[in-house]
Amino acid sequence: MTRNTLIAAGLFLAILFAAFIALAMPGAGMSSAKAFAVLTGNQQGLARTVVLQWRAPRILTALLVGAALGIAGSFFQALTRNPLGSPDVIGFSTGAYTGVIVAMLLGLTEFRFTVLGALLGGIATSLVIVALSVRTRIDGLRIILVGLGISAMLSALNRWLITQGDLEAMMSAATWGAGSLNGIRWPLAGPACLALAIAIAAALPLRRYLDALALGDLTATALGLRVNLLKLVLLLAGVLLIAATTAVAGPIAFIALAAPHIAQRTTLRPKTPLLVSALTGATLLIVADILAQRAFAPVQLPVGLVTVVIGGGYLLYLISSSTTNR
Repeated sequence: MTRNTLIAAGLFLAILFAAFIALAMPGAGMSSAKAFAVLTGNQQGLARTVVLQWRAPRILTALLVGAALGIAGSFFQALTRNPLGSPDVIGFSTGAYTGVIVAMLLGLTEFRFTVLGALLGGIATSLVIVALSVRTRIDGLRIILVGLGISAMLSALNRWLITQGDLEAMMSAATWGAGSLNGIRWPLAGPACLALAIAIAAALPLRRYLDALALGDLTATALGLRVNLLKLVLLLAGVLLIAATTAVAGPIAFIALAAPHIAQRTTLRPKTPLLVSALTGATLLIVADILAQRAFAPVQLPVGLVTVVIGGGYLLYLISSSTTNR
């Protein structure tokens, strides 16, 4: 059994353990014993509602959103050949958030309009970044530099837009903009998780093209690949994943940045371990969501605040370790 398989199996077990903890932890007037009784089919009433109707959809959504972020981060880092090539750094998440705010300003607060706004915002942002980045080919460094500038401008625009709308709607948009899984129920989680699962399943087969891109544009071209077309496909796939996760849970930062790094460090592979990146993203987000719920209980934090803290700490670790190794 390869190291990659062992790491994937270990992450899968960690996900199962974290999901069990999230289901069975005490809270909402319910003890762990009652929660466990619900799982064994021996408890009804409020405890069953809390576990199966409130917690279960939140956990499933967290796992699929985390996996999608891990895959999207791998796509963008392979596309830009840069460890900072993350969608939340480049600006695609910010663009998707802009689309959602515009939809809310127009009074389109239903979930389908939120999804549509995020998709249109993310795709429009990607088109602008690509248009300003591409000369004869898609260059990773130019995408990052242009994306940073677009992200800064969109962040300013988002703050201004929030001041222009209805107070209640814009307060909801500002809270949602921190990245939150609070209040997710099956009517939202069901279609969202189905769409994310389909997107993840469609994205995983692209792994072999990431390995070819890692060899360089000239080598990939010599292997018969149409490099610019392939990069556009990866870019579109990454944007769709980011737009979908942003529509469901808001712009959750640093998971897409950290998950591919951690996957490569644990598997010790120079190539992109896409499945391990997805499992790492899912693990990070479910653990972050547990911390968001329990760190300051009974107050629940937006999970995006926790991922920012985790991601910031991981960046400091990367910087210090790279400095030490020099």
